[in-house]
Amino acid sequence: MTSKSLKEFNTFGVDVNAKAFIEIDSIARLKEEITKGISKPYFVLGGGSNILFTKDYEGTVLKNNVKEFTILRENKKMVHLAVGAGNDWHETVMKCVEKGWGGIENLSLIPGSVGAAPIQNIGAYGCELEQVLLAVSYINLETGEEHKIGRDDCQFGYRDSIFKNELKGKAFIYRVELKLNKEPKLNTKYGDIKAKLKDFGVKEPSIADVSRAIIEIRQSKLPDPKELGNSGSFFKNPVVSRQQFREVQASYDGEVRHFKVPDGIKIPAGWLIEQAGLKGKKYGNTGMHAKQALVLVNYGGATGTELIETAKEVQKQVFDTFGIMLEMEVNVW
Repeated sequence: MTSKSLKEFNTFGVDVNAKAFIEIDSIARLKEEITKGISKPYFVLGGGSNILFTKDYEGTVLKNNVKEFTILRENKKMVHLAVGAGNDWHETVMKCVEKGWGGIENLSLIPGSVGAAPIQNIGAYGCELEQVLLAVSYINLETGEEHKIGRDDCQFGYRDSIFKNELKGKAFIYRVELKLNKEPKLNTKYGDIKAKLKDFGVKEPSIADVSRAIIEIRQSKLPDPKELGNSGSFFKNPVVSRQQFREVQASYDGEVRHFKVPDGIKIPAGWLIEQAGLKGKKYGNTGMHAKQALVLVNYGGATGTELIETAKEVQKQVFDTFGIMLEMEVNVW
């Protein structure tokens, strides 16, 4: 248990250190460390794709390397799958797509680990993790006790869950259970997907075709963290009341991009940032990506403090322009 640089363990590539760093590849190993007494505070690290470190971590980082890929139940129509939290999310999606198990193909190429997926309730292109998740198993880091909770108890919301609230900093997720469909109903309602499938010349797409289309779309818009430090989408898409939307529309000379949702009107954060004139704008070693305004990037050598200051400036500019305060999707430490 020694001090360690976290630069290679976060996709922003921020160079900070953890006072202590422990790799956890099994529940037995974790319980052993809890019995010894883990130095507090502690932080569970998965793929490092949804975290922005602004300073050294004066505690223990627990790197989640728990691997598993087990079929718990299966019939002609579905498969009930248990996946270790330390598995790479995209690699898991690809394995399921190859087997013809549908339900998560729209979540292709989302960075991070399987364990991070329920924390964020990840979603993209009309699909949310909660639609296929059955249960999450975790260890309470304060007591060492094992727990398993079902979908309803995860308290899922838009990029939100019990793990970001009541259980924040307390749960080490080690297994995620999914129910996937062998006779899937494809979700291709997004125009980009339809256009890409048309480019492929595909009239009756499979889940592999949908996955391929989404991968190409994401690659065309989002920078590879291995080449340019980033965490993907940095801000949540804000949901405003119908009254506030009418006010925004009235003050804007043109059509405001939006989608109707049950609790109001969702406006794409990337669109707001772009209309505020910040797409591709650089602030020293940081900035908003030239192809996707929703992505905050580290052009090289930026500190976490510099990145968070840029994020706050973007929030200010969007608020000044539209009266909407963007909420950060990334966890900041």
